[in-house]
Amino acid sequence: MESVQEQLKEIKKRFFLMMNGITSRSMRDKGLEYKINWGVEVPKLKAMASEYGKNYDLAVALWKEDIRECKILAVMIMPPEKMEADLMQLWIEQMPSQEIAELSAFYLFQHVRDVSEHAFVWIASGIAVRQICGYCVLARRFMRGEEPNERDINELVDQSLAVLQGDEVSVKHSVMTCLQRLAELGAAHEKIVDSALRSVNML
Repeated sequence: MESVQEQLKEIKKRFFLMMNGITSRSMRDKGLEYKINWGVEVPKLKAMASEYGKNYDLAVALWKEDIRECKILAVMIMPPEKMEADLMQLWIEQMPSQEIAELSAFYLFQHVRDVSEHAFVWIASGIAVRQICGYCVLARRFMRGEEPNERDINELVDQSLAVLQGDEVSVKHSVMTCLQRLAELGAAHEKIVDSALRSVNML
């Protein structure tokens, strides 16, 4: 059986062979800076993830690499049930970009037990990539039917309005998606969201 380091070496070699210079250059032009970015498309990374399956040790090793594709593959193969709070905190602190934040929320964090309480900390952090990840996580949880309590709704609305009245455009899209998913939970939630958006002339 291959060691984690052997697997890591093989994966990085595969990334090199899958390199897409046009996509990589396009990302750089849009301000997506990574130490190494091979421009491998997410569907191809997802196909690779299915080959390796869920693997905690390999995911941890991949995340440590300052390479776009390694971090994406890491969140795809990390078993959610093994994502402890301290490791999740470390990963959110090391979150390098909006892209990784969104993919982390979609492929991993939304499936972690009790993640919502962490997501509320992230949206209050004032750090864009953490906020984006937090709002994406909450949106996915709402889509799965998770209803926040009154205190959490008040917190979400307060943080969302602060973002919508601020200058951080990258976070605003995540906020609007999250509020939309909250509104879809029922008439009472929809009324709260409508009232909040009206208060900042966004409805």
